[in-house]
Amino acid sequence: MAKEESHDVVSDLISFLNASPTAFHAVDEAKKRLLIAGFEQLSEREVWNLEPGKKYFFTRNYSTIVAFAIGQRYVAGNGFHLIGAHTDSPSLKLKPVSKVVKGGILEVGVQTYGGGLWHTWFDRDLTVAGRVILREEKEGSVSYSHRLVRIEEPIMRIPTLAIHLDRVVNDGLKINTQTHLLPILATSLKAELNKVSSENGSVESVKHSDGTQANDKTGTGNTKHHPLLLQLITSKLGCKPDEIYDFELQACDTQPSIVAGAAKEFIFSGRLDNLFMSFCSLKALIDATSSDSSLKEEAGVRMVALFDHEECGSDSAQGAGSPVILNALSRITNSFSSDSKLFDKGIQRSFLVSADMAHALHPNYMDKHEENHQPRLHGGLVIKLNANQRYATNAVTSFIFREIASKHNLPVQDFVVRNDMPCGSTIGPILASGLGIRTVDVGAPQLSMHSIREMCAVDDVKYSYEHFKAFFQEFSHLDEKITVDI
Repeated sequence: MAKEESHDVVSDLISFLNASPTAFHAVDEAKKRLLIAGFEQLSEREVWNLEPGKKYFFTRNYSTIVAFAIGQRYVAGNGFHLIGAHTDSPSLKLKPVSKVVKGGILEVGVQTYGGGLWHTWFDRDLTVAGRVILREEKEGSVSYSHRLVRIEEPIMRIPTLAIHLDRVVNDGLKINTQTHLLPILATSLKAELNKVSSENGSVESVKHSDGTQANDKTGTGNTKHHPLLLQLITSKLGCKPDEIYDFELQACDTQPSIVAGAAKEFIFSGRLDNLFMSFCSLKALIDATSSDSSLKEEAGVRMVALFDHEECGSDSAQGAGSPVILNALSRITNSFSSDSKLFDKGIQRSFLVSADMAHALHPNYMDKHEENHQPRLHGGLVIKLNANQRYATNAVTSFIFREIASKHNLPVQDFVVRNDMPCGSTIGPILASGLGIRTVDVGAPQLSMHSIREMCAVDDVKYSYEHFKAFFQEFSHLDEKITVDI
């Protein structure tokens, strides 16, 4: 890849990160890119009429997105070449009742999502983003829709306690996630002066023109959320408070993602885990299917699935533990044949790259890595292996991924966790066991994983994108040469 092209990929990643403060926004940004690239949107509620050589995508809950391109030589029973990643990251999500008032201060009640490094959320300039359920009335007809919202400016902060009041804090910070992680929104005094909030009482609820009562959960008669917070949201959406019926919002850092470091070799950003892998897989699919001839000789289906809820176990209707991929693969197969036996045949010809960020070697904690498995920044994608199946990699799947790298002169690295340390996991084992699909677990190396502000190397963006693109282009030919279960 030329230097200018490499710079373009990195700049594109930065744009993707800055457009994606939540999983909903990440899916929205992915959707925009797919539409521009000529992918057609499908609905899981409708019948699919698919054609070879065409490109499609669908969303579920607007926090999971699946895109695929069908080879012109595809027939039912051929394989799926899939890269899976996830859209969610550890965060602080607003509680159903977020209105908290203590000591003359308006605070926002939040719950922890995923396994975050929560001490990194202190003293950051925070805002909120997510989606809102709106009631819309047109010509006497009422409907409900969701709208994405993001307040750009800092509106909240979680301040640390002064060292004078906690002299042993540097010996080990202990955080009570229930009482210490509430962001400060405003003081009661200022809220009262602005006539948007009161510590006691609430505005009397109103009735809609159709005679129904306004929503007292998030509307004018709100008792669950600070009116000041609702005012900021409605101002951004251009709606009225009583038109908001519910929302899923989370606290977000307002500092943008940037290329940084003395040699401009790093990316400093939130949500690298796992929007880095989401972006690289999505861009690889788009670019590997962009020309009129790119699918001409393809006999399989090239596919990317970006799931929600990996950080909390993937057990949801839109997580990797759901039937979303099983449903998609079977519907694609059934669009070309009614023979149910061909689906099982196609699964055995398929391959999954489970793409989730990897732990880079930390120079200040060298002993945390196994001596012979120390992934380095700028070292390329890391192949993860665990004998107890916390990762789904085996010798066959590892070989396939290495062979693709070798053909394109791309670096790869190895990782196993120390025997005396617990091992994390990914969507790889979930999909491998649920589908019976061959799987390799990989990820780009990064530092500060699960911090509000993470870091990775610029070179690894290029390596990851090129590796994924080569996978889509090379897998069909390589797989024909591999013999295992014969």
